[in-house]
Amino acid sequence: MALKIRMSRAGTKHRPFYKIVIADSRKARDGAFVERVGSYNPMLEKGHKDRVVLDVDRIRHWLSKGATPSDRVALFLHQASLGPKPVIHETPKKSAPKAKAQERIKAAAEAAAKAAEAAQA
Repeated sequence: MALKIRMSRAGTKHRPFYKIVIADSRKARDGAFVERVGSYNPMLEKGHKDRVVLDVDRIRHWLSKGATPSDRVALFLHQASLGPKPVIHETPKKSAPKAKAQERIKAAAEAAAKAAEAAQA
């Protein structure tokens, strides 16, 4: 059984609240879980003490058993000094401008360089 430390959504529409749980990776996000080890309330200010609540002893126990945290939970664990900082991936290539747009950007940059040279001369 592949265990994950991840968030399970609770709360109402437009008022999210997340439980940080140990769950089988094959189960649904809000489905069955093994144990609840914390909570996350994004509605509170960033400095509020109840925004992220973690049961440190149980999280250490599950990490020693081989549970892997999700990206967001890994960030919470790093902030609580329980793990390394997760790698933030670069912007996906799909969202980069397409070939014609890149040509237009390059042409505009060249035109601006020529205009700057003409202004100096």
